[in-house]
Amino acid sequence: MVEKFITAGDTPVHVCDSEKGDRCAVLLHGYLESMLVWDDFVPYLYKQVRVITLDLPGHGISVVKGPVHTMEYLADVVKDTLDALGIARCTLVGHSMGGYVALAFCEKYPERLDGVVLLSSTPDADTDEKKENRLREIKLVEAGKKDALARVAPEAGFAPENRPRMRDEIEDLVEQVFVTEDEGIAALLRGMIERPDRNEMLRRSAVRQLSSRKHD
Repeated sequence: MVEKFITAGDTPVHVCDSEKGDRCAVLLHGYLESMLVWDDFVPYLYKQVRVITLDLPGHGISVVKGPVHTMEYLADVVKDTLDALGIARCTLVGHSMGGYVALAFCEKYPERLDGVVLLSSTPDADTDEKKENRLREIKLVEAGKKDALARVAPEAGFAPENRPRMRDEIEDLVEQVFVTEDEGIAALLRGMIERPDRNEMLRRSAVRQLSSRKHD
């Protein structure tokens, strides 16, 4: 994998690219994660397809661009990344928030997709309760209490019965929380609050789809 920074539109983006393969898979990480979350998956994929991973703006070492990162904006960043790399079509694989970005891309740029894969993600909009939870997380971050998120959020992404054997992976995710800029966390939370329901779009879409909502 070749690591580089590219300019996607007006956004500098941290990218890793296997650079070889007729078909392409773009892997989109979730909230409070980075491209590193895919490290264990890439060796199984890059011999079959060209693999792209990236730090979505506000996460990893990609920059924050403004107070709100909507899923549509992030979809544009992915599209501009493909353009910069000369990739016409791809399969998008999105984990959690990355799935929200993949769905926004599917709505805006279906002609660029061979397929979309959702891992622990959903086309549903946030419920009122979920929006309130995200607003509380924004307040925690703005109050300088990101450590409270680090104690709770990574572990919550794993089924209770899997947490003991996945302790190392959970600790890796905790480290990713601490390297994520506070402004980036808040921008992504605001963007997730704003995202619409995309169930009808997905039902009508001709793009091939695979979804896994089972326990991690």
